[in-house]
Amino acid sequence: MKPAPMPKLLYGTAWKKDATADLVFLALKTGFRGIDTAAQPRHYQEHLVAEGVKRAIFSGILTRADLFIQTKFTSIGGQDPDNLPYDPQAPLEEQVHASVASSLRNFAGADSDGSYVDSLVLHSPLRTLPDTVKVWKTLETYVPRRIRQLGISNTTLEVVDYLYTSPDITVRPACVQNRFYPATRWEVGLRKYCRERDIKFQTFWTLSGNPQLLRSAPVRKLANSANVEPPVALYALVLGLGGTAVLDGTTSETHMRDDLRGIEIVKDHAESEEGRPIWSECLGGFRQLIGEE
Repeated sequence: MKPAPMPKLLYGTAWKKDATADLVFLALKTGFRGIDTAAQPRHYQEHLVAEGVKRAIFSGILTRADLFIQTKFTSIGGQDPDNLPYDPQAPLEEQVHASVASSLRNFAGADSDGSYVDSLVLHSPLRTLPDTVKVWKTLETYVPRRIRQLGISNTTLEVVDYLYTSPDITVRPACVQNRFYPATRWEVGLRKYCRERDIKFQTFWTLSGNPQLLRSAPVRKLANSANVEPPVALYALVLGLGGTAVLDGTTSETHMRDDLRGIEIVKDHAESEEGRPIWSECLGGFRQLIGEE
């Protein structure tokens, strides 16, 4: 059982609070086909994400098979201690089982194939590698029926390499989700590692973490040439790096529509006779800016 194809843009649902269900429904109505959430009530309302998904499916906007749903297991260090999806005193394996069960309950009824998620991401490595592996091995027991693929977030190249190469790991990481911003040098090394192994790299903080990139010459030139807004040009250039997907958490219907349509406009422009040299120049300049030669 394979996951649905991962879209170029995933709708990010963090910090949406009580507006989550309405915003998820709006995103799906506008054309998003990927949703990112987490079993972490501190920052996400996963049950409201599921409500928005079910509303879109029951309204006939899409089917469950059209949609890439991604959630996360978050360890105690990333949770609100007063609002967890599991017993913090339980063994790690039981915490994982309880968290996954809560996610599957939330999305139950969104499909006719039994509740499942396309991707489940370990929200961050645990404090020790043995604990990280223990959680990962527990998640493996759900693949491929209830969880179609596994990934990891807020991580390092060393951890990803272990999960990819260690003989005691059965299910290799299919995606890595990390911040894309200057403090990590835009994860040049980790993205290269992932790209060479067909591991999809999902970027977040792509806009908020990069005000200087947003104002940079390559982004401005591409935006003017393709007649799109600078945020769209930035998204398109990040996608142009290869092997990437972008989390987009806008709450504006106009921006949702513009972002989805805009990256396709840039793609068509880049493939046109007039736009091809400009795209090549802008992508090359963008690579230089982030230190990716």
